[in-house]
Amino acid sequence: MNDHTSSTHPAGTKALAFDPATANDPDAPVLFQRQGSVAVLTLNRPQTRNALSGEEMFAAFENIFAYLNAEMSIRCAILTGSGTAFCSGGNVAQMRDREGMFAGSPEQIAENYKVGIQRIPRAFEKLQLPIIAAVNGPAIGAGNDLACMCDIRLASSRAVFAESFVKVGIIPGDGGCWLLPRTIGYARAAQMALTGESIDAQEALRYGLVSEVVDPEQLMKEALSLAHRIAQNPPQVLRWTKQLLQEARGCTMDEALVRAGVLQGLAHHTADHTEAVNAFFEKRTPVFGAK
Repeated sequence: MNDHTSSTHPAGTKALAFDPATANDPDAPVLFQRQGSVAVLTLNRPQTRNALSGEEMFAAFENIFAYLNAEMSIRCAILTGSGTAFCSGGNVAQMRDREGMFAGSPEQIAENYKVGIQRIPRAFEKLQLPIIAAVNGPAIGAGNDLACMCDIRLASSRAVFAESFVKVGIIPGDGGCWLLPRTIGYARAAQMALTGESIDAQEALRYGLVSEVVDPEQLMKEALSLAHRIAQNPPQVLRWTKQLLQEARGCTMDEALVRAGVLQGLAHHTADHTEAVNAFFEKRTPVFGAK
């Protein structure tokens, strides 16, 4: 189990490599914008439909997430894509040319995945604050899995989802076979992964892959509204609640209850709990701090 009770950087991440003051370099693979207590992250490779490839992209997730973990004043994040796509998955041109992550022997490719794209789901697993996927367009292959790495998914009516690895003769190498069944159930995940067929936004809503479908021009407005509603709550309690949700995916009920008891004991001793209770009796809006 990951221990997220501390606000320090996760072990092994490059906490100082991300500087929010220079985060909107037009060449950055992931753009960063702050709106109050909400961070908006935008995949910034529209020329490849935001394909997940390259050291710069993988490191960007690790470094931005390390910053978010340490910055308690940020309470929720949104992930979306630039251009017309959310994320097209892997770089098929590199697959064809056996370049980058797809170069070398079978053993070398396995290592390439480990030190490459698999760093992204590991970074998401360490992310302590809630993150919403605002799926603005196609989420294909690893892009579909990227959406599943987020806690909540909202979709534009133009969004399309596909676990399409079989269509290019490969398997979900970025954790999709772990992520997708936990998101929509085994049978539907198996259907998506074994056929490789796409589903539209309304079908994704029916599957439970997304929780809401909105008009394209309303997507970011709805995502920000949801993020700000989440961010109204105590920052540390938000992180502990997410931690319990993550841990519950792989533990027994008894283990979940023990862990909940530990974190609940800590929660009852936070200043934000005292403030929330006082605000309840005083019939006012609570003001939560950063600790």
